[in-house]
Amino acid sequence: MPTRILLEGRPGVGKTTAVRRLASLLRTRTPVGFTTEEIREGTARVGFALETLDGRRAVLAHVAFPGPPRVGRYGVDLRVMDELALSALAPLSPGPAPGDLALIDELGGMELASSAFRKAVGELLTADIDVVATVHARHDPFTDALKQRAGIELVHVTAQNRDALPGELAARLET
Repeated sequence: MPTRILLEGRPGVGKTTAVRRLASLLRTRTPVGFTTEEIREGTARVGFALETLDGRRAVLAHVAFPGPPRVGRYGVDLRVMDELALSALAPLSPGPAPGDLALIDELGGMELASSAFRKAVGELLTADIDVVATVHARHDPFTDALKQRAGIELVHVTAQNRDALPGELAARLET
């Protein structure tokens, strides 16, 4: 049975860092997927960038983007999700090979504003592949349903476990 792990935690606890470290620790597997990171101007957060594991990057959301959609004070560029994020997961389509691995950071409001991405996540979680994804601790109908699915392991990321977690996950995924 494939490994399906959701890394849940509050903003800033280290979920993205854990996924990036996990990707760098893998020696026998080549994951596909993406991570996100804050865009800052001085001390102010003004947006978020999406970066694929193969190095492509684009601005996903920004205070200067008009939207729709808008998530909080950020306008979201759905083309980034529908083109860049989905293309990062495309090697898993149409039929992933057993043993494939997807790393997704994250399943949050900006990313899930894309119906095509929500559909792709649902398909990934029923395919014969391993998936590690980050998710906020706050309630959301889509992610709440994912957390309740059979076969999903929910791991709470905390300040106490975030440093050891990438190594533990890498060891599990490479056995």
